[in-house]
Amino acid sequence: MSIQPLLEALDVQEDAARTLADDLRTQIAGLQSRLREAETHLEHLAITRKTATALADRLPAQTSTADRPEHPDYPRILAVFNEATRPLRARSATPSTTNSCRRTSKAPAPS
Repeated sequence: MSIQPLLEALDVQEDAARTLADDLRTQIAGLQSRLREAETHLEHLAITRKTATALADRLPAQTSTADRPEHPDYPRILAVFNEATRPLRARSATPSTTNSCRRTSKAPAPS
């Protein structure tokens, strides 16, 4: 009986096991790096929470609704500003509006 086929089969299995171990080491290194990043992020969040909590006593009380205009469209306008994802621009006056304003301003004053 020859031992050569047995040794060749062991070599194949040993190479496969070595490749698997190397792949697992690479994955572990990547996961350790990601874990360090996540732990650092958690530490930063904890520091931010601690700082915000410490500063909360120094913040002025929230403004009451009495400081806001009582116009019925005010909440709707605020909602548009809060939901905007890009800069907002006021619409320019249309030519007809501009002309009617000019005509009105040039009109003689009633006597």
